[in-house]
Amino acid sequence: MVPIAAGEIVLRDEGTRKTWTVRVPAFELAAHPVTREEYGSAGREPVTDVSWREALVFCNRRSAEDGLAPCYALGDDPDALDVTCDPAAGGYRLPTEAEWEYACRAGSTGERYGDLDAIAWHRGNADGAAHAVATRRPNAWGLHDTIGNVWEWCWDLFDPAVYGPYRVFRGGGWQDPPRGCRASARRKSHPSLRIDDLGFRLARTP
Repeated sequence: MVPIAAGEIVLRDEGTRKTWTVRVPAFELAAHPVTREEYGSAGREPVTDVSWREALVFCNRRSAEDGLAPCYALGDDPDALDVTCDPAAGGYRLPTEAEWEYACRAGSTGERYGDLDAIAWHRGNADGAAHAVATRRPNAWGLHDTIGNVWEWCWDLFDPAVYGPYRVFRGGGWQDPPRGCRASARRKSHPSLRIDDLGFRLARTP
């Protein structure tokens, strides 16, 4: 887990052209997405085909294994709208969207924190598959694969007034062209979605 100092981030939704500023308290973020090996199979590639709710179940399980109090209380609503999170519990959790982009940028202000081929696995260089984590250059804060390789689930609802229970995912994946592999790129889907270019990474409130 990489300690991330407190700061501020301006988020932008390209569809609505809205911007909003978020103050981000200090937190910790994993240096790379959860791997298949960490999830319980084999391989250093990011685990994929994991729903948003399944990612939360893993966070709680990993918290218990490490002697930390779980952050999530999970209900049985098929839209996962009854899930609650207590970041102060100290266990592992998904990052918020603001935490994710703030950490991804690592103080940079451009579309991404470096040359795309150097920092990311994307449509132009991935040969149609995800790759082992931490094999591209990290950002200035030591975080790998925030751009490319796999998209990453975040905690937030995308826009509940329009999209109901859809949750945010960020970062671009191995199938995406350069436009999808930007620090500001946002996508969303139902929390039950499982797909081969979407994973997650762990965050924690110290």
